[in-house]
Amino acid sequence: MIEVSDLTKLYGNIAAIRNVSFSVAQGEILGFLGPNAAGKTTTMRILAGYLPPTSGEALVAGHDVLTDSLEVRRHVGYLPETVPLYGEMTVTSYLRFFAKLRGVRAVGERLDYVVAACGLVGYENHVIGRLSRGYRQRVGIAQALIHDPEVLILDEPTVGLDPRQIAEVRGLIRSLGGAHTIILSTHVLPEVSQTCSRVLIINDGRIVAEDTPERLTGRVPGSRRLSLSLQRPAADAESRIGGVPGVASVQPAEAGRFVIECSPDAECRPDIAQLSVAEGWGLLELRSQDVSLEEAFLRLTGETEESEEREVAS
Repeated sequence: MIEVSDLTKLYGNIAAIRNVSFSVAQGEILGFLGPNAAGKTTTMRILAGYLPPTSGEALVAGHDVLTDSLEVRRHVGYLPETVPLYGEMTVTSYLRFFAKLRGVRAVGERLDYVVAACGLVGYENHVIGRLSRGYRQRVGIAQALIHDPEVLILDEPTVGLDPRQIAEVRGLIRSLGGAHTIILSTHVLPEVSQTCSRVLIINDGRIVAEDTPERLTGRVPGSRRLSLSLQRPAADAESRIGGVPGVASVQPAEAGRFVIECSPDAECRPDIAQLSVAEGWGLLELRSQDVSLEEAFLRLTGETEESEEREVAS
């Protein structure tokens, strides 16, 4: 449904994105992550047909964003980070206006659907400028859906919403997956794990990781983490565990528990277990500890910055 190959966007001598390549299958929900100024919004604007690339190729529903931009827009529903609302219009008049711009035929039927789907029932005749930020965001999502597009590009769709509204929007997005191909940009990492089937992380204009939320945490470069619980650890247990081959660091947690970082290629568990039993520390638990998606995100983006600094220094 979406194919991106070597996409680059330059502003003078500054590259907003550089040689970005990825694909999104039909019906898939892709989470697009990255720190501020990483290139997320630039990429999404190009895919929505609002911004031309400098080089590279992007196809949306088989149409080229550069040579067939108008047709791309017919297949895309786009929610920008700053929602373009007309504050003096009512919800209904605004959505009818966009439905006509989009060439929707059964306007009334489609209007009823998006109003219900986006939780706007009872607010149809409210003036948009008097709505709360959360409800204005709902109107923006309804606008993106009004023409029943094949592709939805949502830039921070839950910004400004309260926890209940966020849960409702997440449910809406999940329900749209399958019928629509969705690219979702967000800074809320739990939102990605609860909503998206795949995650793409961009940093400084480059793709640094791409995988499912579950597998992404296992691809973090650096150490493997273990959790060790002991019934009666000796006073020098921390230093003794630190001396096991392959152990990179040992951090005491609550009473009797240690968080152990092992080198990537080392299997430390047998030696740690053997030491704990031999010393009579009362081994209660020794297990792998998953890295959170947040930590994976920070490590992956941080490592890219460090590698670039090393390249500049060299």
